[in-house]
Amino acid sequence: MKHRTKKEEQFLAVYDEYAEAIFRHCYFRLKNNKELARDTMHEAFTRSWEYIAGGKEVKNLRAFVYTVANNLIIDYAKKKKESSLDEMMDKGFSPHNSDHEQMGDFIDARESIKNLDALDPQYRDAVYMRYFDGLKPREIAEITGESANVISVRITRGIQQCRTLLKR
Repeated sequence: MKHRTKKEEQFLAVYDEYAEAIFRHCYFRLKNNKELARDTMHEAFTRSWEYIAGGKEVKNLRAFVYTVANNLIIDYAKKKKESSLDEMMDKGFSPHNSDHEQMGDFIDARESIKNLDALDPQYRDAVYMRYFDGLKPREIAEITGESANVISVRITRGIQQCRTLLKR
């Protein structure tokens, strides 16, 4: 049986505790694409481990993994084109669905997410991390390299922009 190092133990503990949260973060940011979110989450942990195993020091591993995941999501977004109706149908949307309430919920959810997507990226990211990932402003600040005050302002302004968009 292989003896694990302290680094490996710490990394595995972070994985066990935060893998689901990182997955959820990727899932919402990648437009509910479960497979892509899972791949992105795994890639974020893999790259984080490679960085640590390479002898580099990381003070806050959770924040570091979120940062890597965000960078991967940004890279993907740069390559991704707007989704088509075919892609939506592959994900379960059917314009012929007889359950009008379910279709209404789907449309409401898509509209809400579209409104979030319409936000300035700095506000959108802060709102996603706060309300979808459940991170506190100081944790978001660590991930983004900004101050907690800046993050709090971005969250507040993002919510204000969402309200404005919803009223249209």
